[in-house]
Amino acid sequence: MDMHPRVHDELRSQFSHMIPNESELTAHVLIEPGKSYGFFTDTTVCIGCKACEVACKEWNNLPADNLGLTGQSYDNTGSLSANTWRHVAFVEKAGSCGGVRDNAQPAFQSGWLMMSDVCKHCHNPPCLEACPTGALFKTEFDTVVIQQDICNGCGYCVPACPFGVVDVNTLDGKAHKCTLCYDRLKGGLEPACAKSCPTDSIQFGEVSELQARAAKRVEQLHAVGVESAYLYGVPDSPGATGDLGHLNAFFLLTERPETYNLPAAPTRASNRVAPSLLSGLATVAGLALTALALFAKRD
Repeated sequence: MDMHPRVHDELRSQFSHMIPNESELTAHVLIEPGKSYGFFTDTTVCIGCKACEVACKEWNNLPADNLGLTGQSYDNTGSLSANTWRHVAFVEKAGSCGGVRDNAQPAFQSGWLMMSDVCKHCHNPPCLEACPTGALFKTEFDTVVIQQDICNGCGYCVPACPFGVVDVNTLDGKAHKCTLCYDRLKGGLEPACAKSCPTDSIQFGEVSELQARAAKRVEQLHAVGVESAYLYGVPDSPGATGDLGHLNAFFLLTERPETYNLPAAPTRASNRVAPSLLSGLATVAGLALTALALFAKRD
């Protein structure tokens, strides 16, 4: 692994202060306002360790979810929620014999699909469009954050999100989701989840650079026989996400999006406002005309 030249300037094992622009050392990224940052998640190297989940909860002081066994999966977090901003999905692939597991399977983690899910920080975020108070906003790093002191808990952002990311906490009545470690970015630190990932399945950086890196990774996988590999959330790719634009947190997948609990064709709720309004007006007009016709017959 290539090391940043600044590594040689920080040889101590204990520090009395934060290292300036530490992300240069940990992610080879200098975080600057006005640039677009995000995550590239390569699911082919995710080992399901959940280090990202733990790091997220520790840094953001989030409580545990679903203490106990669900009986449905080895993954007992279940899903993203107001208290779980990173969720590693364990998807077991059934065998070819009518859903029965095969006795022998090839290598390459063929029996499991694992993916660390998170808020996508959409280029055109539907949740932001639905927020009536302005609690949701785009930061100087092109990420989407909820301001808790402005959120009124209306919950409009919850159904507006096509990925099921945003959730309202039943204790404080506020909407919560991943902030892409907004506080860490302002301090020049790599997001906690990406920094903790032992396999670099989660990579942090400028979106344009991540997209170029991801395209090379897809070519590499195709070259070794993984023809099903593609990018989800990148324009002009098999997993393009329509008028949401690019996703700042995008993924490399090897199965259909639905397998990972991702929508194949996500849409913005605002696109359905005009058609719904027109159909409502047409219904009212039809009822009015019917009523007029009935009264006219009586006369």
